[in-house]
Amino acid sequence: MSKDERRERALNQIRENIARNGHHIYVVSGGSCPRFAYTIGLSEQVSFELILAGAILYLYKDVNQIINNIARELKLVGRFSKTPFAVGSQGIFTLRETHSSWSSSLLLGALDYYQVKEMSVVQIVPDNDHWTVDIPDMSEPWSSTTAGAWRWLHESWTYAIPVNSVATTNIQALRGERTTEAARWEENEWEIFAGAGPDVTENEMRVVPLGTLLAADKSLDPIVDLAVGEGLWRDASSDWHPWHSRK
Repeated sequence: MSKDERRERALNQIRENIARNGHHIYVVSGGSCPRFAYTIGLSEQVSFELILAGAILYLYKDVNQIINNIARELKLVGRFSKTPFAVGSQGIFTLRETHSSWSSSLLLGALDYYQVKEMSVVQIVPDNDHWTVDIPDMSEPWSSTTAGAWRWLHESWTYAIPVNSVATTNIQALRGERTTEAARWEENEWEIFAGAGPDVTENEMRVVPLGTLLAADKSLDPIVDLAVGEGLWRDASSDWHPWHSRK
């Protein structure tokens, strides 16, 4: 299948979902930036699209539920609303308008679909109980200083490791708690935990771009130099120490 054929197939799917549901949800993951998801087609009813950026606490099915529920409520009022949205067990969400430096970089599928260079986009913001380090403030212009986890949205990858490197981590680390152990098991796969790794349950684990954690916490830089099979642990003084390889 050629590039043009793939594009037309994708556009047809978007058209079908808009006709059926009133909008299409586009989820983007992989690479050095956090996952994000946005709508295409909602702007035909409320004059803007929605985006949920980062928020890796939520699984894929949760992301769809959150966006669909909020989109449904917005269609009823037909406009932007500052009223908080409650979405089941997923928490309380508010909306804020985004700066064009974000929308022009992230909503490429929507821009392509409508053949425009810019459009109005509103960010879905989780409550404090569901905040994670990958959630940017998109009302402000993009900046690697204020949105570190999104540093590589506009900057070149600076580490001598694969740009698609990932880390299995836990929710505590993603909520900003100090990481205490790290290991590299494959060329592009790490484990990084706040607390003892064996105590982390499957429900608490998330797989994120390694760049998300490196950008959010500069003290993690030493883990980049680990060879496959090597690990580090951190003491109360935050000093890293080597431990024996799995071999």
